[in-house]
Amino acid sequence: MQPPVEPMLAKLADELPVGDYLYEPKWDGFRAIVFRGKDDVYIQSRDSRPLDRYFPELHDALLERLPTECVVDGEIVIATPRGLDFDTLQLRLHPAASRVEKLARQTPSSFVAFDVLAMGNRDLMDTPQAERRAALETLLAKVKPPVHLTPVTRDRTVALDWLTRFEGAGLDGVIAKPRSGIYLPGKRAMIKVKHVRTAECVVAGFRWYRSGQDAVGSLLLGLYDDSGVLQHVGVASSFTMSMRTQLVKELAPLRKKAMDDHPWREWASAAAESSRMPGGQSRWSAGKDLSWEPLRIERVCEVKYDHMQGDRFRHAAIFLRWRPDKRPRDCRYDQLEVTKPYELERIFSSGSSGS
Repeated sequence: MQPPVEPMLAKLADELPVGDYLYEPKWDGFRAIVFRGKDDVYIQSRDSRPLDRYFPELHDALLERLPTECVVDGEIVIATPRGLDFDTLQLRLHPAASRVEKLARQTPSSFVAFDVLAMGNRDLMDTPQAERRAALETLLAKVKPPVHLTPVTRDRTVALDWLTRFEGAGLDGVIAKPRSGIYLPGKRAMIKVKHVRTAECVVAGFRWYRSGQDAVGSLLLGLYDDSGVLQHVGVASSFTMSMRTQLVKELAPLRKKAMDDHPWREWASAAAESSRMPGGQSRWSAGKDLSWEPLRIERVCEVKYDHMQGDRFRHAAIFLRWRPDKRPRDCRYDQLEVTKPYELERIFSSGSSGS
């Protein structure tokens, strides 16, 4: 089997399915398919690009620890005493080799394997999931860190416990895989359930939709910290086209003189890039237009989010409804649920039992 191979994907669901499934933790990292040949290793990203240059320490570890002639699907993560650290993982995608080498020493990565696509001269993609899992356990029976085998369970009750308990280690939810399912590259053949919570946020600005100034693309969300400063926490961007056009009219009155006393005035300057502010460009923005329109601090909305990454929403939030009964000043960080820490080492060492 030769690269590239599109990874099999998952579709989002509100609840874990009941039935003949294997349940696994959902790791929050970079998806990677590892091709271990006789003499070398190739690490392929989700979008079929090579990742080896960004993770030289992992390349060497995979070469040393994986059996020859196998193709393994998994996730690249960075484990810290506080759990998984996606911010630090992102920093590894740096164009300068010297910087990558320094970070490889300071923040070494790990690989968590959760599927096997080939062993020796056997293509396993048409083999049922349950058999592939058994083959993966055999393949990695003696594997050592920083290569890990993800836990798995057939017990939905255990998986539901993971959904809550493992979040404290930075994991992203739970994946359900049909035991009889084959590996379907590029298809959403698995089911993922992520942590879901709601928050009431200040709507402090917006961005135009890609079609132009006839539709709103996203709302910029804010929460007040303990010092009374309104911090940018993310965006809400899941709208129908009718809602996008409706928002143009609905937000129009709030645009008048919005910048005069806006708490984010300074973010329109060049300093925005260094402060994770809404108009700031970075190497992650890939040249996208991140300009934004300020709104007077008067509106509050309720959004659905999965989890926090530092002091911001990890992914775009989903708009639920306006909250005219809430004052912007009441939208504070202290409304957010704090998850109980959980040790990553206990997850890494749980093997196939999930205990």
